[in-house]
Amino acid sequence: MTGDELVVPRRNNAPKHCGWCGRRLPEGGNVGRRRRYCGQSCRQRAYERRTALQRSGLPEDAVVLSDTEIAALQDRLFQLRCAAEDIATATHDGADADELRRLAEEIVHAAKDLEQLR
Repeated sequence: MTGDELVVPRRNNAPKHCGWCGRRLPEGGNVGRRRRYCGQSCRQRAYERRTALQRSGLPEDAVVLSDTEIAALQDRLFQLRCAAEDIATATHDGADADELRRLAEEIVHAAKDLEQLR
C-alpha cells in the first residue's frame, strides 16, 4: 500500500435497529452516516424523550415505563418462566425429543417477544 491510497474502514454488517421502536432498519449504502431511526416519527419521539429527560433531571440512559408497560413486561416474563418450568417438568417426566423440541420452541418464542420492549 502506498501513501496515496485511501483506507475506508468496513462497516459492521450486523443488523441495525431503530433507536426508538426497535424495528430493523433497511440496509443502507456505504455513504454518509448510518441511520438511527426508521422514519421521521420515530426520530421525533426520540427527540421528545431526550428533551423531557433533560427537563426532568433523569439520567440519559434512564428507562421510564408506564404502569401498563410494566404490567405487560411482567406478564411476558411470567410466560417465559412458565415455558421454562414446562420444559424442566417434561425433562423430569421423561418426555421424548419431539415434545422437548416443541417446548423449547415456546421458550424461544417467549424470549423473542421479550426482546421487543416498545
